[in-house]
Amino acid sequence: MVDKTIISFFKENYNDNPLIIKAPGRINLIGEHTDYNKGFVLPASIEKGIYFAVSANNSEAIRIEAFLSQPEKIEFALNGTHKEFNSFWGNYFKAIIEILISENYPLKGMDCVFGGDIPIGSGLSSSAALCCGFIYAITKISGKKLSREKIALIAQKAEHKIGLNCGLMDQYAVLFGKKGNAFFLDCNDLTHSYIPINLNGYSWVLVNSNIKHNLAVDSEYNKRRISCENIVKEVKLSKPNVCSLRDVTLKDLNNISDKIDAIDIKRAKYIIEENERVRRMMKALTKGDAQEVGNILNEGHWAMSTQYEITTSELDALVKIGENLEGVLGSRMMGGGFGGCTINLIQTSKLESSISSLLEGYKSQTSIDAEYYHLAIDDGVKVYSN
Repeated sequence: MVDKTIISFFKENYNDNPLIIKAPGRINLIGEHTDYNKGFVLPASIEKGIYFAVSANNSEAIRIEAFLSQPEKIEFALNGTHKEFNSFWGNYFKAIIEILISENYPLKGMDCVFGGDIPIGSGLSSSAALCCGFIYAITKISGKKLSREKIALIAQKAEHKIGLNCGLMDQYAVLFGKKGNAFFLDCNDLTHSYIPINLNGYSWVLVNSNIKHNLAVDSEYNKRRISCENIVKEVKLSKPNVCSLRDVTLKDLNNISDKIDAIDIKRAKYIIEENERVRRMMKALTKGDAQEVGNILNEGHWAMSTQYEITTSELDALVKIGENLEGVLGSRMMGGGFGGCTINLIQTSKLESSISSLLEGYKSQTSIDAEYYHLAIDDGVKVYSN
């Protein structure tokens, strides 16, 4: 267990009995690219996570050490000054400490060792787990509570500070997740609720295509945002109350189809229908209708492939192979697009044979070795153990 190793390391090196905080990774069951259109998303926090061993150190510094990937020790004075560091994770902590100082948060000296079992770059939101878990750890040591909503905003601000212009879905999923439930978030007003996942006899598996997001992703992402904004602008001329694609209907699209680029129409149609898929998924999960859950996953994938055009031939191959396997109820690409993973719903009794067939089929079609991760739905950020 990762947490036990971190505790032993902390006790050996810092001679104290630490508090353990666990910050989970997250998956997104459905609702892709809807967040910046003020739509709906349906993520869930998972068992894999980042563990923080922390204790007060009665000094004027926050000392942080990575136990697993890219080991390095970094020290931040409570006024925010620090020596040079090399690690990418140091930038997140630096941004968080600077934000807390600017908001006059009463920081206290702290020792922190962290590590985890979230595969970096697999679309499980390791950066949101890193930020939210660290801020939560700081509040436990400093003694001044921050609401989870406030922690989410600080974590988002930290990501923006280092150049990642993210929404709030990841942070909310990491902070508010609940074992056995999906987390419905309305990105318009941040209202949220829990949706029970009643799928006994079925398992969630992530398959990494091992196709890395290429450099074109940012420009392609921006093109799609612009398409969405173009539609809103046009519809607003006749419906002034429209503020985002959330307020646009398929009928509205029909009405402007002769005035605007067909590609923009196609992309907007994807977003409107994806919001509806989130609503359908909530009902299917609550009912325990595994067949419908699988259908929605497949439908969502092919809409991303043909309408929003953000998948790759390799990801399409993974989904297509799954469609021909009896044990795989449905799959879709998860995340921003142009690489990454598929999320798959698989009959537990056929789990091993289905995964094996998926990986073999993918290898024979693409010559690429895929990896897989079992997923279990777990709680959001919490004190894990003492």
